Amino acid sequence: MVSVSELLTALSVVFVVGGAFLFVANRFELPVVPFFICAGLVAGPFVAEDLTLELARYGIVLLVFTFSVQIQFESVRTVLSDSEVVALGQTLVLGGLGVVVSVSIGLPADQALYIGVAAALSSTIVGTGLLRTGRYRNLVYGRLAESIHFVQDLIAILLILVLSAETFAADPVATQLGYGVVLIGAAIVVNRQLFDLLGRVAGGSDELMLVSVIALLIAFLGAAELAGVSLAVGAFVAGLAVRRDPTEHLGMLNGLQSIRDFFTAIFFVTLGTLVAVPTAEVILVAGLLTILTVLVKPAATIALLLYNGYEARSATLTSLNLAQVSEFALVIAIEGLVVGRLAQPVFDAIILAATVTMFTSSLGSRYDERIYRLLSDRGLLRKQYENVDERSAVPDDIAHHVIIVGYGRQGRRLVETCDARDRPYVVVENDPVLLQELESQCEAYVFGDAMEQYTWTKANVERAELVVSTVDSNSVSDWILTLAEDGDVDVVLRARTVSTARDLLERGALYVSVPEVLAAEQLVEHVEAVAAGEISGPELRADSLAELEQQAESEYYTTADEVKAMR
Repeated sequence: MVSVSELLTALSVVFVVGGAFLFVANRFELPVVPFFICAGLVAGPFVAEDLTLELARYGIVLLVFTFSVQIQFESVRTVLSDSEVVALGQTLVLGGLGVVVSVSIGLPADQALYIGVAAALSSTIVGTGLLRTGRYRNLVYGRLAESIHFVQDLIAILLILVLSAETFAADPVATQLGYGVVLIGAAIVVNRQLFDLLGRVAGGSDELMLVSVIALLIAFLGAAELAGVSLAVGAFVAGLAVRRDPTEHLGMLNGLQSIRDFFTAIFFVTLGTLVAVPTAEVILVAGLLTILTVLVKPAATIALLLYNGYEARSATLTSLNLAQVSEFALVIAIEGLVVGRLAQPVFDAIILAATVTMFTSSLGSRYDERIYRLLSDRGLLRKQYENVDERSAVPDDIAHHVIIVGYGRQGRRLVETCDARDRPYVVVENDPVLLQELESQCEAYVFGDAMEQYTWTKANVERAELVVSTVDSNSVSDWILTLAEDGDVDVVLRARTVSTARDLLERGALYVSVPEVLAAEQLVEHVEAVAAGEISGPELRADSLAELEQQAESEYYTTADEVKAMR
């Protein structure tokens, strides 16, 4: 039995070593995941394995909860049907290959099953983190990655329920599945009936809501423990029970974000501490699992997405987001080791492969554009744009028009300005959630990737007079400037910093908006207006609230100067 003092000592070691590595990562603006894993490798000799297993187990459980809370069915519904096909196909292909390869090198079938599970599932924790910002998550490949992770998480829950049965007989497995169904049913009831009641009782207090959510988590974990079900299942179901629209309980979600960050650090550091000095057998099994995860899984994902009509870039970036071993596979491996079903060498191989793939996945995400360009330039990716053609509407004779990149709040204002001035335009957007709005509100639009040449060909950029980008992505801005160099078109861009804006202007941009600068100017204007008596305090407050309510509908800032520049 692990004592509280031993756990606290282990946590102290984890955070002291992890903090030092995190400082280095932040100092040089490097990905933090590899540094947390390296911190675990350093801390490993100072922490006993039983303590590490406990930390990893509870860390994963709480991470599963915080990530399941953030699942937004509305955001993934537009690509869910395709994601189901890809997730199921990928799981079957990679799982089957994992089992076959493992058996071929001499592993027993029951041990090979664990390798198959590790090869098939991808990490929601790592994948969600690799999407970097909300804007990336709103693109096609972000929606695809999130929805594939969600489907795989459901498959993982099913596997955990099956593998946690005392024996692989029909009755024990059916019992575990029955408990899982009961927990999910309870979560649905809580989500639809009890949660709103808790919100009213809390009276708008974020602290009370956060405490209530933690209490619900403990209740579901207790129910899972009582039923003999994995705590990871209880945590996942608890997250579904309290899943809400982020705008309804923002303070509560911010509190959960802090909890998630805390346990994310624990998870990656403890993952590193679990890595043992590998034997030849461990290196062989881990190497095969790593190859399946890093090379075969992306290839299978790309093939499945291309088959479903997605363009090569979205398919490639989605596949790179899935190229790691899942935390659910680690839960299955840890529980298998604890009950004596999983052999220590196979467990060590899974841990080693998970460590390597999470490391390589972080680096792969950092250089995803280069990887895509390398594959594309060498002709390894089949170009197809059926989905772009089917979901776009551009008149063949359109000319002297404005191309608007992004249909958030800022993009909508630009469209309104074009309509008011009877100016032809084409909107370029890549968020599936906005497709219906494009179809109903825009006369001309291209639903495609702004980093693909075909999208701009479809938008008739050769005959356009102006390109206005509402996206603050450096790669998109660079790509648009490259297009402008090849043709006679003015470019209006958006940047996050003044230095980036200055660089873009020197390279030929007509105008570059910087939201922070514009916000500062707007603040000065408001202060001067109040001081001069041009507007009263209550009027300014009412105007600010109205503006915030409008901004809550979109991630974009209002940039009136861009409208002026377009005029």
